[in-house]
Amino acid sequence: MSKDTDPSGVKIYLLPNLMTAGNLFCGFAALINILDAVVQINAGLDPAGKIHVAIWFILGACIFDLLDGRLARLGGNESVFGREFDSLADIVSFGVAPALLVWQIVLRDFDRYGWLIAFVYLACGALRLARFNSIAAQDGSSEGPKDFLGFPIPAAAGLIASLTLFMLWLDAGQKAIGPWKFALPPLMLFLSFMMFSKVNYPSFKALNWRTRHSIPKFMLIIVVLIFTAMNYEWMPAMIFIAYLLYGLARPLISQTWRREIEDETEEDEEPAADNRGI
Repeated sequence: MSKDTDPSGVKIYLLPNLMTAGNLFCGFAALINILDAVVQINAGLDPAGKIHVAIWFILGACIFDLLDGRLARLGGNESVFGREFDSLADIVSFGVAPALLVWQIVLRDFDRYGWLIAFVYLACGALRLARFNSIAAQDGSSEGPKDFLGFPIPAAAGLIASLTLFMLWLDAGQKAIGPWKFALPPLMLFLSFMMFSKVNYPSFKALNWRTRHSIPKFMLIIVVLIFTAMNYEWMPAMIFIAYLLYGLARPLISQTWRREIEDETEEDEEPAADNRGI
């Protein structure tokens, strides 16, 4: 993959950082649509359309975040610049945007307490990103740990966005999300705790373009992808919930099953990493 280097010697790899820029753009676009939703509410209009667009931009940012890490690892293009750029994009797309989204939907009804809940989520997300970068810096490389310490902030944002999408689907035709919206504040607080917790989550870094699968596993992945596309209103939420619960249940699962689920060999269990997807 092509790269550029500035006079200070900082390595900037083109394709992975283009994906990170796409992540940042999606976060910015989500914020714009959330603010447009506020304007529509003040004008007495239905904001559901703008909220929908904001949700899709947050989910799009999750895809870009996944791609930048895969491209960096595929080409051996991990760098300190990429890690820092990725973290800055993540705090916008997966910190500020979800916090403002939930504030717009429900937290604004709680006045100063709503501000506090949104800020706790944002602060814990920022602390988690800072902790990841600090661990990588202590290792003296641009790489990070094989497993994620704490629930990844992209997954937290994806869970919030996909659950909101599910709620909008349940209340299609309504001018506002129904009473299920009151589940979002405690969820944000729980995710805030999980992001800065010491629960280990698999990064699935062993799963890449070169990973070999048996035919049954390959077919299962294809079926899940097609089923998700056909049921996009609720299936993404189920995937993010499954990942959240898997991390909690992971210590109870045997090493053999864990290697099978996470597509790892015994050699993959040694510390390895990339600088993305935190």
